[in-house]
Amino acid sequence: MFETVIGLEVHVQLNTKTKLFCACPTSFAQHQNTNTCPTCLALPGALPVVNKEAVIKAMRFANAVNATINEASRFDRKSYFYPDSPSAYQITQFYEPVLRDGEITIDLEDASQKTIRITEAHLEADAGKNMHEGDHSKVDLNRAGTPLLEIVSAPDLRSADETVAYLKKLHSMVRYLDISDANMQEGSFRCDVNVSVRPKGQESFGTRVEIKNMNSFRFIAQAIAYEVQRQIEAYEDGVYEEEVFQETRLFDVNKGETRSMRGKEEAADYRYFPEPDIRPVIVTQEMKEASQHIPEMPDEKVARYVNELGINRYDALVITSSKEMAAYFEAMLEHGAAAKMAVTWLTSELLGRLNKAGVEIANSPVDAKTLGTLVSKIEDSTVSGKGAKEVLDHMMAHGSSDVDAIIEELGLVQISDDSAILAMIDEILAANEEKVAEYRGGKEKLFGFFVGQTMKASKGSANPAKVNELLHQRLDA
Repeated sequence: MFETVIGLEVHVQLNTKTKLFCACPTSFAQHQNTNTCPTCLALPGALPVVNKEAVIKAMRFANAVNATINEASRFDRKSYFYPDSPSAYQITQFYEPVLRDGEITIDLEDASQKTIRITEAHLEADAGKNMHEGDHSKVDLNRAGTPLLEIVSAPDLRSADETVAYLKKLHSMVRYLDISDANMQEGSFRCDVNVSVRPKGQESFGTRVEIKNMNSFRFIAQAIAYEVQRQIEAYEDGVYEEEVFQETRLFDVNKGETRSMRGKEEAADYRYFPEPDIRPVIVTQEMKEASQHIPEMPDEKVARYVNELGINRYDALVITSSKEMAAYFEAMLEHGAAAKMAVTWLTSELLGRLNKAGVEIANSPVDAKTLGTLVSKIEDSTVSGKGAKEVLDHMMAHGSSDVDAIIEELGLVQISDDSAILAMIDEILAANEEKVAEYRGGKEKLFGFFVGQTMKASKGSANPAKVNELLHQRLDA
């Protein structure tokens, strides 16, 4: 039996307006190499100046994960030679990062929780982008110098499921904190996955392999599964030392396998040394105060939803999994929906339709106010649950936020008037005297027949609770 050991280095692009060491904008939508200046092009004589907002955002993250903020962090040079790095080095924080020793608690599928340690998080400047076209390559340096927060976890993760749970939690947190848009498709949230295996019970770690630049939860899980199996097979075949060595690998999404990229560099290979052009970053009282403005985070929302709203923990975790969904849910409550019914209509009815249409909740054609109003109409018996589904389908297809008008237009106004329902019931009972006699003779299963006939007569618009109540009055009298 083997145990998997996983550690992560997650790169979060901070959503500052300007780059980490210059005033160039961080927008990538511009033409190649237009958001550049002598500093991010590393021209002689240009000096970097630290973006204070990037430091404050890093400190805000530190406060959210209960980390220790370094009162005097420093920048260093990490030497490497790639076309996307015009200076031939990266400015990062190797010796004294902005924060150390934080933690994140994740929820697992078996309803248990696990705390994952964060050893450190440091600021660094991103590289540019290499583009390969046919037999030649280009470099776009618009991204060079963009601020990254690299978040390093301890080797506490033991499976692909735990890894994905941790990454989803971290992804959600940086969005709640509004320090990053965490857009994985654009590379704003990506990670390097360090994987090793060891025999169960062995205390020392196995040989660590790094899978580079992953930006998809699904592909991360696939890459880990493949790499774990590769390493276990090497152990079992007696070729572990020959086939598993410290290296950087890439994941081929088409073949579903990792492949060797290069030997893994050690710190000495990068020749780290203190950045001579940047003074230590000293945390001021003003920066401390600015970094303490933290919104209600996912764990706090879960606790509030469970304790104050009475919804179950699983539903609370689903709702708080994204900032947009939690905001949608709370807006539904503000517009009249009761919590438990709002959960059902948000997580089952609306999300089911959105997923089928391939639409994110932020772009839902039905806004929170409208869905909240619709749910309140079910609660006050204006429309039945079945009728409300028809209304929601209509709004998904045609838009409109006038719930009452759509209910009226579709003829779905629920009949709750006793006299109207009793008139239908009396007519049905008169037409089915034999079945009435059978029911009163002990054949109680026939009650469902009478309910069905009444709902049919009302074309589904009768209040089901009222139908049941009034039928009992007539049949059990």
